[in-house]
Amino acid sequence: MKPAPLRPARIHFPADGGPPEAPDFGDVYHPRVGALAQARHVFLGGNGLPGRWAGRGDFTVLETGFGLGHNLLALWDAWRADPARPDRLHVVSLELHPPTAADLARTHAESPLPDLAGALVAAWPPMAPGLHVLTFEDGRLRLTLGFGDATELLPKLRLQADALLLDGFAPDRNPALWSAPLFKAVARLAAPGCTAATWSVARAVHEGLQAAGFELARAPGIGGKREITTARFAPRVAPRGPVPLAVATADAVVVGAGLAGAAAARALAQAGLRVTVLDAAPEPASGASGNPAGLFHAIVNGEDGPYARLFRAAALRAAQVYGEAIAAGGVAGAVQGLLRLASAGQDAPAMQAVLDRLGLPPAVAEALPAAAATSRAGVPVAADAWHHPRGGWLAPGEWVRQQLRRPGVAFVGGCAVRQLLRAADGRWQLLGSDGRPLAASALVVLANAQQAATLAPPGPRPWPLQRVRGQVSWWPSGATPLAMPLAGDGYALPLPGRLLCGATQQREGDDGPADTAPREADHRFNLDRFTRLTGLPAPPLAACEGRVGWRLVSDDRLPVAGAVPLADPGLAASRLTQARAWPRHTGLFVLTALGSRGLTLAPLLGELVAAQALGLPWPLEQDLADAIDPARWAVRAVRHAPG
Repeated sequence: MKPAPLRPARIHFPADGGPPEAPDFGDVYHPRVGALAQARHVFLGGNGLPGRWAGRGDFTVLETGFGLGHNLLALWDAWRADPARPDRLHVVSLELHPPTAADLARTHAESPLPDLAGALVAAWPPMAPGLHVLTFEDGRLRLTLGFGDATELLPKLRLQADALLLDGFAPDRNPALWSAPLFKAVARLAAPGCTAATWSVARAVHEGLQAAGFELARAPGIGGKREITTARFAPRVAPRGPVPLAVATADAVVVGAGLAGAAAARALAQAGLRVTVLDAAPEPASGASGNPAGLFHAIVNGEDGPYARLFRAAALRAAQVYGEAIAAGGVAGAVQGLLRLASAGQDAPAMQAVLDRLGLPPAVAEALPAAAATSRAGVPVAADAWHHPRGGWLAPGEWVRQQLRRPGVAFVGGCAVRQLLRAADGRWQLLGSDGRPLAASALVVLANAQQAATLAPPGPRPWPLQRVRGQVSWWPSGATPLAMPLAGDGYALPLPGRLLCGATQQREGDDGPADTAPREADHRFNLDRFTRLTGLPAPPLAACEGRVGWRLVSDDRLPVAGAVPLADPGLAASRLTQARAWPRHTGLFVLTALGSRGLTLAPLLGELVAAQALGLPWPLEQDLADAIDPARWAVRAVRHAPG
């Protein structure tokens, strides 16, 4: 089911400075005693925080109503101030009616925590449905915002919550957020010993929590409330969930030092692991990831199915990750927008109708008539176009090398892995061509393109993957009227001191040998498309340089990311109709087949694989993770089997 369009919160700010009001619910956002005071007393104190998180590596908090963010700020402030704080704090918070960026800024204009509030306001995501990952404190504090109906989002989440903040408008004003199905969904995500707290002592709340497996207690209230509710998860029968994927380990090995491998290494290192990255080439980014530059942006289509939702989530996350990398220095790129020409038969009014129906805001995509697109591009644009304000370009090789230099990551080049074996101690051994061990770990991520399918143990179904040859062309250029990246039939990209265009696409075996040398015919092809796209004259052929990269694609054009499935799951076919039910090789993951959209996909999918491997909150909904799961072809075969 695709998510419904969002409706932003309608907030009334009283002239007397009293608590913000929600007219649609006939309630206030917090009592007069103050939002932070309530957050600290009810939600932190009621969950035994900060004491309960002392000495933990990771601690996860799930909140059912983000509201205006005061609970997050109180958690963040307590985490910062506590010398015994967990290494990493994960906060997952849901909100059906998020505040606009302007209302959020107004709320926190005079916050007693101005640096934290300012960072939250600056990072506030566009109002698009789904999960939005925001990271602070160099990735040690991670906020996953779920915009949408909690009753629909909770079943799609994968996490183990250590503490629950049950917050929302009063049960008689907003009953869905205090219903028995919601408490049952929350219980499915609760870790053993998870605590919960809420300001409500309503009978329906107590009965719903008890039915979901919580033991209840009352504690003194605040702000005129005599009591609050605290709880501890102690079910008589442990809830049955999806097949567990996490492995306990302090180190990991990633095979492959391109975009996929660097993204996986980055996410694992941020989670506190020591990561070794092996690659057959002597230097990182020696494949397609070594191109001078590439584009990243979202996708809009009327169905808003898994493909569009995945790329929207990935593009928004990429914009944040790459923006931080560019600001840190050493990585060329820009997150300043991108234009993509409309497909045949599309025009701006029809495109805008799609945006309106999906409820996607201009911060995600805009539908521009050709004249407006021409004004943005600086060159004649022959068709209406999508404008992706958070799209842009990046030098992928520079980003890869930056990630492989981060603390906790060690790159080893000239190290071809030829065999992968499971040792008696449960660790994976990676062997070279001479049969000698190169590395060993309980956690291995295969991010080495088509070789991943060769190294992985045989699965239930072969992954239908194919290599595609792509050549880009560039040449020196002074000042150019092309003001931003322009994509359509190919793409044109203004870089400092040069222009770049591309890329050709030839499937392996379709057009000559599988070589890596640039071809003159492909330069001509790229230059012809550049002229059609931009209306600018092409340079002399002799001025062009080029590079060839081989990309890996799947038959459904989606990447392959997740735990490697067992060939023989040992279960009846009736239990194998969902990817999440398929048993896996413990500690073995794959991240490959990013195709020509590797820059867009890599950061989010690296984080997904790390979250799956380490039992952390997933940055993608379960249905989207299923869509890119390595077991998906086996699942389809089961579903379509006769009888």
